[in-house]
Amino acid sequence: MAKKAVATLQTGRTEGRSYTKVIKMVKNPQTGSYSFDEQMVPNEAVKEFFKN
Repeated sequence: MAKKAVATLQTGRTEGRSYTKVIKMVKNPQTGSYSFDEQMVPNEAVKEFFKN
């Protein structure tokens, strides 16, 4: 019962879940090494982040 009560309390809050942390590997053309590009983007812009 306790698990169900906790799960139902979280259904109304969505303001904290409107952003997603995305991580993309980026290759440096000069050295050939890789680095990571980490950003917090809105859920609607995740596909655009990976296109660029």
